[in-house]
Amino acid sequence: MTQLFSWPVRVYYEDTDTGGVVYYANYLKFFERARTEWLRSFGLNQDKLAQEEGLIFVVRRALLDFVRPARLDDMLEVTVEPLKIARVYVDLAQEARCGTRVLARAEVRVACLNRRSFKPAAMPQLLRDTL
Repeated sequence: MTQLFSWPVRVYYEDTDTGGVVYYANYLKFFERARTEWLRSFGLNQDKLAQEEGLIFVVRRALLDFVRPARLDDMLEVTVEPLKIARVYVDLAQEARCGTRVLARAEVRVACLNRRSFKPAAMPQLLRDTL
């Protein structure tokens, strides 16, 4: 498997709730951004994949565990680590950390679909090898 990928995310006012902590659903956005940047780190562009190969990625399942709150202006590191790369899906472990403290964890299954039919589609071998 590839090594751990990390992407920095600053917590802005819009990310927080009335208690001044990151609203739980925003972790999904942070994790999504990190996955997109993880793909870009391999030179993979999701729009190009959709246009040229007719393939899209969708989140099939996400299991989240909220450990500690993140607060306004915190600088987070959001990680992506592949666990399993199958023919039509990728299982990933993700974390949001502030310094050495883990704030949230997720296990995410991202499925590859035909963009027209929305049915499962095999990822090209080159793409699986790249990931």
